[in-house]
Amino acid sequence: MADGRLTPDQDALSKIDTTVPHSARIWNYWMGGKDNYEVDRIAGDAYREHAPTIETMARASRRYLIRAVTFVAGELGIRQFLDIGTGLPTYDNTHQVAQRIAPESRIVYVDNDPLVLRHAQALLTSTREGVTEYIDADLHDPERIIERAGKTLDFDRPVALMLMGILGHIQDYEEAKSIVRRLQAALPSGSYFVHYDSTDTDQALKEAQQGYDDTGAIPYVLRSPEQLAAYYEGLELLEPGIVSCPLWRPEPGADPEPTDIHGGVARKP
Repeated sequence: MADGRLTPDQDALSKIDTTVPHSARIWNYWMGGKDNYEVDRIAGDAYREHAPTIETMARASRRYLIRAVTFVAGELGIRQFLDIGTGLPTYDNTHQVAQRIAPESRIVYVDNDPLVLRHAQALLTSTREGVTEYIDADLHDPERIIERAGKTLDFDRPVALMLMGILGHIQDYEEAKSIVRRLQAALPSGSYFVHYDSTDTDQALKEAQQGYDDTGAIPYVLRSPEQLAAYYEGLELLEPGIVSCPLWRPEPGADPEPTDIHGGVARKP
C-alpha cells in the first residue's frame, strides 16, 4: 500500500462490519469454524438457546451437500457446478467433493460477502485438470451471474445449479421464485437443480430466527415446505423428492433424524 491504495484483501477487510452479526459467519461458528467474530458468537449462542437443534441442522446441511454433490458428480456424471451463496469455506466444499470424483470438474462459486471475498484464495484451489472460480455478485441479479459464470462454464452442456440455504435471504417470496426461474431458464436440458432451505415448521426455530433478525442483521425468511416445493416446478424431482435433508439418500446403515432443513435434487427436462 505504498501508493496509499488498498490491496484487494485490505479493501475486502475494510468492508467487514464486525458490529452486526452475519449469517455466514454464524453458520461458520456453528460448524466449528474460526472465521467469525464475537458479535457472531453471541448471536449464535442466543439463537441456540431458543433452538438447540441449530448446530445439528448446520452440520446436517453440510453432510447433505456432500451427498448431493457426490451423487450429481458420480451417478449423474455432471462436471459443471454453479454454487450461489457459497458462504465461508469449511470442509468438503463443493469443488473438493466434485473434483475428488472427477478431477476435470469446473466449479463457479458466487457470493457478495467481503469476508468470503477475503477467503477467495482458499476457494480458488483446483485440480490441474479442472477449474475453480469465484464471482463477487448479488443473487438479486441472476442474469449478471449467468453472464459472468459463462466465462468459466459452458451453458451448452449440463450444469448443476446449487442454491444451498440462500433463498431465505430474498425477503420477497415472489422475487425468490422469479430468481430461481431465471437461473433455471439459463440451464440446458439435462442440468440439475440442487437446493435446501430452512422451514417454518418449528416454533422454537421461528422465535430464534426472529430474535436474530431483530439484531439488525440481514434477515432470513423461514418458509413452508409447500413454498420450497414451488422452486422445483417444471423440473423432474429425483427420489426421494423434497425431504428433510438428513433423509435425502442417507449413507448406508445411517439412522437419520429429520431436521427443519428441506431440500432435493431435480433434473431440467
